[in-house]
Amino acid sequence: MSQSTGGTRERIQAVALELFTEQGYEKTSLREIAERLGVTKAALYYHFKSKDEIVNSYVEDRLHRMDELIDWARDQPATRATRQALVSQYADTMFATGQPSVMRFFEQNQTVLKSLTAGQQMRERMFRLADAICQGDDSPRAQLRATLVLFAVHSSWFAVRSQDITDDERKKIALEVADELLTGIDES
Repeated sequence: MSQSTGGTRERIQAVALELFTEQGYEKTSLREIAERLGVTKAALYYHFKSKDEIVNSYVEDRLHRMDELIDWARDQPATRATRQALVSQYADTMFATGQPSVMRFFEQNQTVLKSLTAGQQMRERMFRLADAICQGDDSPRAQLRATLVLFAVHSSWFAVRSQDITDDERKKIALEVADELLTGIDES
């Protein structure tokens, strides 16, 4: 492994994600990750002590992005334009390089995520982001719509099953559906 430490860490994350998605989290061992990388288990341990640490590394990046969005929204007026901008920024983060693979992993390994602290943190942030979307309208209807708006964006990776769709087309469809859901949230 003659790459920089940062590059090695990213390579481990990419290979682990590939294996977790192919075989499932539970069926993938650190030994298999090390073998696919062509390194010793000790070299892998230098960067990550467990599979949980690898998963946490994906989640930490996503949590940071979500926190930035929540902080941004807090200082904005509770208008449709703000909601649309927030959802558009969220979609940009979900469609960024590498995120589709992470989303597929999350979708295929939901049981594991629920048992990890990282998964619980993701759930809490999703609710905070939904609250930011329906800011100014705390009705149960608005809360559900805001949650479904987020789901429309991140579920587009597995709910839209067309083989010949581009990422840009998938994102456009997700944002159109999200925008329809935003229509029912009142402005304050």
